[in-house]
Amino acid sequence: MLFLADFSVMNPSFGLLFWTTLVFILVWLVLGKFAFRPITNALKERETSIDSALKAAEQARAEMKNLKSDHEKLLEEARRERIRIVNEAQALRDKIIDDAKTKADDDARKITESAKEKAGDRLKEMEIALFNEIGKLSLVIAKQILQKELEGNHDAFVQQKVEEMRQRRQAGNK
Repeated sequence: MLFLADFSVMNPSFGLLFWTTLVFILVWLVLGKFAFRPITNALKERETSIDSALKAAEQARAEMKNLKSDHEKLLEEARRERIRIVNEAQALRDKIIDDAKTKADDDARKITESAKEKAGDRLKEMEIALFNEIGKLSLVIAKQILQKELEGNHDAFVQQKVEEMRQRRQAGNK
């Protein structure tokens, strides 16, 4: 213990300084050869991986901007496509309405023509009926003439009946 009593931190001996320095240098060299190089390599690898991660993040950010712009372009294209489809649908609707109007006009014209034809046919039927009636009246007049002839004075009667027929005909033409 006497040896320890002589020891002072403020006054170290030469041997202690020598051995401490020698041990420190040896430890430093061993650590430098086996520990510092792997630590330095690990730090360099870490730095490289951080740089590559930062570059990848920057690239991802740029891709996100591109994707966002692409997305906006797609949305704009979809809007234009929607407007185009709506316009086409309106045009188709207008065409269908015009076709329906045209068809309705054609149908109305056909119905009108058919009605005119029917009216013409009816008029012809009425003329035929009128001619048949005139024929019947002629027979009746002829019968009456024959009866008058048997009685006498048929000229005045025939003139009277012809005049009646003319008046009926003129009244029918008006």
